[in-house]
Amino acid sequence: MSAAPTTRPVVTEREARQVAEAAREQDWRKPSFAKELFLGRFRLDLIHPHPLPPDEDAQRGEEFLTKLRDFCETKIDSARIERDARIPDEVIDGLKELGAFGMKIDTKYGGLGLTQVYYNKALALVGSANPAIGALLSAHQSIGVPQPLKIFGTQEQKDTFLPRCARTDISAFLLTEPDVGSDPARLATTAVPDGDDYVLDGVKLWTTNGVVADLLVVMARVPKSEGHKGGITAFVVEATSEGITVENRNAFMGLRGLENGVTRFHQVRVPAANRIGPEGAGLKIALTTLNTGRLSLPAMCVGAGKWCLKIAREWSGAREQWGKPVALHEAVGSKIAFIAATTFALEAVLDLSSQMADEDRNDIRIEAALAKLYGSEMAWLMADELVQIRGGRGFETAESLRERGERAVPAEQILRDLRINRIFEGSTEIMHLLIAREAVDAHLSVAGDLIDPDKSLQDKAKAGAQAGVFYAKWLPKLVAGAGQLPSSYGEFKHGIDLSPHLRYVERTSRKLARSTFYAMSRWQGRMETKQGFLGRIVDIGAELFAMSAACVRAELLRSRGGHGREAYQLADIFCRQARIRVDELFGRLWTNTDDLDRKVVKNVLAGSYEWLEQGIVDPSGDGPWIADATPGPSLKENVHRPIR
Repeated sequence: MSAAPTTRPVVTEREARQVAEAAREQDWRKPSFAKELFLGRFRLDLIHPHPLPPDEDAQRGEEFLTKLRDFCETKIDSARIERDARIPDEVIDGLKELGAFGMKIDTKYGGLGLTQVYYNKALALVGSANPAIGALLSAHQSIGVPQPLKIFGTQEQKDTFLPRCARTDISAFLLTEPDVGSDPARLATTAVPDGDDYVLDGVKLWTTNGVVADLLVVMARVPKSEGHKGGITAFVVEATSEGITVENRNAFMGLRGLENGVTRFHQVRVPAANRIGPEGAGLKIALTTLNTGRLSLPAMCVGAGKWCLKIAREWSGAREQWGKPVALHEAVGSKIAFIAATTFALEAVLDLSSQMADEDRNDIRIEAALAKLYGSEMAWLMADELVQIRGGRGFETAESLRERGERAVPAEQILRDLRINRIFEGSTEIMHLLIAREAVDAHLSVAGDLIDPDKSLQDKAKAGAQAGVFYAKWLPKLVAGAGQLPSSYGEFKHGIDLSPHLRYVERTSRKLARSTFYAMSRWQGRMETKQGFLGRIVDIGAELFAMSAACVRAELLRSRGGHGREAYQLADIFCRQARIRVDELFGRLWTNTDDLDRKVVKNVLAGSYEWLEQGIVDPSGDGPWIADATPGPSLKENVHRPIR
């Protein structure tokens, strides 16, 4: 057996991009509402009428939600979890007995077999009771062992591991390393073939559930050798295997009950039968898993929005200033309107994306990513507004409020707990780039060779011909559309008229596509470096998707007799707020400080402004910026704590 390398792979920027590109799902075999939206084609027919779950699925889901609500109300003490920084074992055991660890696992393996819609409703519910519990269940089922096995596992793997995950075992997903985040091409953990086994060596960081996990999904690099294709590969690993050490239980500004750690692998033997998919397919497996797995985060963001709205309503009605409730003062009232409208829209985005995932008629990779991006950003803003509405009480801890005789409202806690969602499972910045890549896929498919420096003149000529045919058909369609006809989308007029908002979405999607095309023509191969521009393009698309989902949800509720008038009101105010944001983003596409920012950043790194840092003391401790992750035996105590 060859020795594991002790140095990290040296990877150029181009090589890193090639690894990421190879992991992408290349084909679009199903329609995508969001993809079409970025191309200037408003395919309302793909989302309207709003899809609905079968009655049997809805009944099974509602029955579980009733049991889960009772558990949350009677068994979960969120204040205790915050105080002790730990979810009590009896709570986890109770969730196992309830079946909450098998919500997404098929009934034939002992799971509940809930749909994505009801799984997300359950996460929103339990996450409102305590976000750390929501993270525990989400990491276990959305990205842990069950989801990749469901899609890529062999029948033997499913029979072996899924019954355990459904009732008894907790799983975790291990990709990140101390010096590897969103650039997996530099992955240093290795899996060296040795007979019928692989031998794992390396260190994994931020292993959510890793401290208490029984089963792990581990991403490791298999060296290329005779008979082995090599590449980043996924494995199911028993957490109690010899050579595995959980070296630290990490602590964070929020999610204090999170069982997140540092896990070291030293000569850990894993049977080849535990490999998920072929060698080299690990990143593709991870990205495909995240296509629906990402929906768990916006689910908990929706739950947070609902709680923020409840507290804002109750507090702002009870608190009086200058002779009337603070809610009736415009400065506060506008914040409440933002929370209410945005919560409605987030739930619309989540339910629509989840139902499309269940039906499997559409490709929702962009929709799920937009839901994660938009949900995490807007939930943070809503929580921040709640803290502001609460004033000094918003900054005060719930325990302090309780001790001095007031209602223990954990407003500052939800702000801390939600902050990680802008980083979890793809930071906002990475999500911008990921979505932008998918949004311009049609352009790169026909014209990518034109801007690829490695392509020959013959390839470029061929690409030019293909691009000419594509753009000759596509560009004229961006000039006019249904959004310019006053009668379009008239079925969305019921007292309150939502049709102008949908016409705006149609017109604006064409404008968005024209802007993207102009930018590609202007910057060509440098387009990928214009991250500020790409981020704004994606943010515009996110707003348009949310507007569409809000209108479609309002019409669904109206047609089914469920708060239709109120839903139309919320959709209308949300769309009006979103349109202001969209118009501002369009203005910033071309009027911004991006170029100047780059110059300032270079000067900062060169030390040109070090004089500006004078007059302070730095309370940071000593030590390296990035911990040493050299493979080898652990020198620390194993803090692994399986719950049985």
